[in-house]
Amino acid sequence: MTERATLFMTPLITIALMLAFVALTVFCGWMGAKPRDYAKPRMVPWQFLMLLSAALVLVMLVGLLNELGITTGANR
Repeated sequence: MTERATLFMTPLITIALMLAFVALTVFCGWMGAKPRDYAKPRMVPWQFLMLLSAALVLVMLVGLLNELGITTGANR
């Protein structure tokens, strides 16, 4: 990692973004679980957005654990 990338993604920023993506995951899960109204089509793919934001939470969690010194990769 370069010096600039290290300074940009501090643990505080990572935690804040992770909490925002957790909130987005919960919101998308709630919107996707609402009963469908077949008279009007659903224009936003809520389940896909929920899955995507949950995957981003996991990636950020791994990055945060790596920054705290816990090895999560193959070269343990």
